Amino acid sequence: MAGHSQFKNIMHRKGAQDARRARQFAKTIREITVAARIGLPDPAANPRLRAAVAAAREMNMPKDTIDRAIRKASGAGEGSEYAEIRYEGYGPAGVAVIVEALTDNRNRTTADVRAAFSKHGGALGETNAVTFLFNRLGVIRYPAAAASADAMLEAAIEAGAEDVQSDAEGHEITTTPEDFFAVRDALESRFGSPAGAGLEWRPATLVSPDAEKAASVLKLLEVLEENDDVQSVTANLEISDAVAESLSLSALSG
Repeated sequence: MAGHSQFKNIMHRKGAQDARRARQFAKTIREITVAARIGLPDPAANPRLRAAVAAAREMNMPKDTIDRAIRKASGAGEGSEYAEIRYEGYGPAGVAVIVEALTDNRNRTTADVRAAFSKHGGALGETNAVTFLFNRLGVIRYPAAAASADAMLEAAIEAGAEDVQSDAEGHEITTTPEDFFAVRDALESRFGSPAGAGLEWRPATLVSPDAEKAASVLKLLEVLEENDDVQSVTANLEISDAVAESLSLSALSG
């Protein structure tokens, strides 16, 4: 299993689902507001806003909530001004971490992120300290029922995608960042709205720490994700089956 989804699953088993969902709602609303403010407030004419709205719908966010976020962005001089910041650093065992934030207070967010790294055995680095260990990709996901593997592959390649992976759970289409919106729109016109779509960092190399270090990395990632200003956290962490079992047993005993 890929490191990113694997540590996500372990973190989610630890509970607090309602609080996690509420934070994700708030972060998605912030992304909608920022996307609408820096572009047009019409999702049809604003690819970033369209992606944010699609993510909100995937979370079953009420339409009124989405519309309020867009209207808030349209109000001249109203609301907070958010800055987009990317933080990079290393966690325990040399695991590389990328943190993307939207903040109305750069000093506060930087201090919080730096403190999280320091407290949990890591160190915040300079810009581009770890991005060379990752690839930036457009990722589009469809459920398996959306199309056959052959039909999805044909449509995705025709639209300009780089790769398609299909299995019993669904289809994952990857693109260059430059082609992402064109490919997503082409597939949407043929198969309907995707289950998820966005730009992601994908690790080019993975680090597999022991159970003790893995637990520390997971705690760091959890603390970062719980920060209201943080939109996404990505790490080149890979957890072996043996370490995953050890962590699960530790969580149950704890």
